[in-house]
Amino acid sequence: MDARQVKTAADARKIVEQRGLSHVKVGAVDIDGIVRGKYLAREKFFSALENGFGFCDVVLGWDSNDQLVDNLTYTGWHTAYPDAPVRVLPQTCRDVPTEGNMLMFLSEFADKAEAVCPRGTLRRVLKRAKDMGFSVYSAFEYEFFVFAETPDSVRAKNYRDLRPITPGYFGYSALRSSVHADFYHELLQLCEKMDMRIEGLHTETGPGVLEAAIMVDEAINAADKAILFKLFTKVLAQKRGWMATFMSKWSKDWPGQSGHIHLSLKDKKGNSAFFDPKGPHKMSKAMRHFIAGQQKLMPEFLGMVAQTINAYTRLIPGFWAPTDATWGVENRTTALRVIPGSAKSQRVEYRIAAADANPYIILAAALGSGLYGIEHKLEPEPMVKGNSYAVKHPARLALPRTLWDSAQALKKSRAARELFGDAFVEHYAATREWEEREYRRAITDWQMQRYFEII
Repeated sequence: MDARQVKTAADARKIVEQRGLSHVKVGAVDIDGIVRGKYLAREKFFSALENGFGFCDVVLGWDSNDQLVDNLTYTGWHTAYPDAPVRVLPQTCRDVPTEGNMLMFLSEFADKAEAVCPRGTLRRVLKRAKDMGFSVYSAFEYEFFVFAETPDSVRAKNYRDLRPITPGYFGYSALRSSVHADFYHELLQLCEKMDMRIEGLHTETGPGVLEAAIMVDEAINAADKAILFKLFTKVLAQKRGWMATFMSKWSKDWPGQSGHIHLSLKDKKGNSAFFDPKGPHKMSKAMRHFIAGQQKLMPEFLGMVAQTINAYTRLIPGFWAPTDATWGVENRTTALRVIPGSAKSQRVEYRIAAADANPYIILAAALGSGLYGIEHKLEPEPMVKGNSYAVKHPARLALPRTLWDSAQALKKSRAARELFGDAFVEHYAATREWEEREYRRAITDWQMQRYFEII
C-alpha cells in the first residue's frame, strides 16, 4: 500500500501492519511553526488512531527556545501543564525516505486546545470559506539559505562568519545548480516521495540561497506540505553536513527570505471565483473584494504574518519585501500581486509573507482577510503602478514596524476575533508579546560595539 493512498484510520493501520513497523513517527505543530514529534509504538499508534493521544500542552505554552511563556491563560504553571488531547490525521501519512520504510503522520490539537491550535485555526477559516460557497487552493514558495556549517559549528562561531555553500549572487544560475545537482536531485526526490512535489527549484540572489515553489493543492494540504517541506529540507541538509535556514533575514547585506503564498478560490461548480474575462485585468468582483479585504486588514493581521523579531528587518525598501499594505498587477514591489491569467491560473500572491512564518497561521490570515473583504464587499485602494517604494502611501496603509505594535493591533482587531476566535487571538498575541520582551532583554553585538567604549 502506498502512503498516498491512506485516507482513513483503517488504511493507516493496514499500511503500518504491511510494513511491519514497530514504531511510527507522529508530529504536531506549535505556535511558532515548529513540528514537535515523537515515535509511538504500533500498539499505542493504533489506539491513537481511534482515541487520540496525550501531548504535553507545554508545546503550546513555550517559545521556539523551549522557554515558558509567562502571560498565557490557556496553559502555564497555573494549569500544571497537563496533556492536551491530540488527534492523528490519517490522510497526512507520509513516507520518510531518510528513515527507510518509516511512516510519519501529522496530528492536531483537539477539545479546548483546538481553539489555539494553528492547524485548527486554519480549518475554522476554511469552514467559513466553504459556508460561503468557496473551495480554496494555495501554493507556498520558499527562499532559504544553505550553509556549509553544522549545528555545532554555527554555535562555535557564535553565528558569525558563516560560510554559504556558494559565494556571490548568481540568481537562476544553471552553473550553481549543476555543480550541486546531487543536492538538488535529493531534495526533488525527497519532496516527490513525501507528496510535496516541487514545481520549480532554482538559485536566488545571494550566496547559497535557493527558492522552491511547491505545487498548488487544496489549502489545508498546501499548509501541511509547507510545514513538512521546511522540516525535511533542514533534515536533508544536516544529514550531509550542511544547514538550511528559513529565518526572515540572516544578514543585513542580503535580501530577506520570503515565503510567498499564492491563493485562488473556486465556486460550488468548480469554476474560478477570481476569473472574469471581461473584468479589468481579468479580475472578478469576488477577487477585487478579496484583495480589498487583504489590504484593509493587513496592518491588523501583520503579527500573524511577520511573527518574529527578525521578520521586521526584512520589511525595508529596496530588498524585495513590501513596506505598506499595497497591491498591483504583476508588481513585485507591492504586498499583494495580482497575477492575471486563465481561469486556471488567475490568482493573488501574498508577498508580505516571510519564510519563517507558521504556514497554518499565515494562510489563515491571508485567506481570512480576503473572505472578510468578500463578505463586506470592500473595495481596494487604487492599485500601485511602478515602484511602490517611491510612492507616499496613505497612513491607513502603513504596517506596524515592530512585533509589539503588531501584537497590539491584532488584539484590538474585531475582524481577527470574528475570524479566528477570541481564544486564539489572546493566546497568539500573548506569545508575540513574550517574544518581544525576550528580545528586549538581549544585549546585542550592535549595542556592545556602539556603546562599550565610547559612550
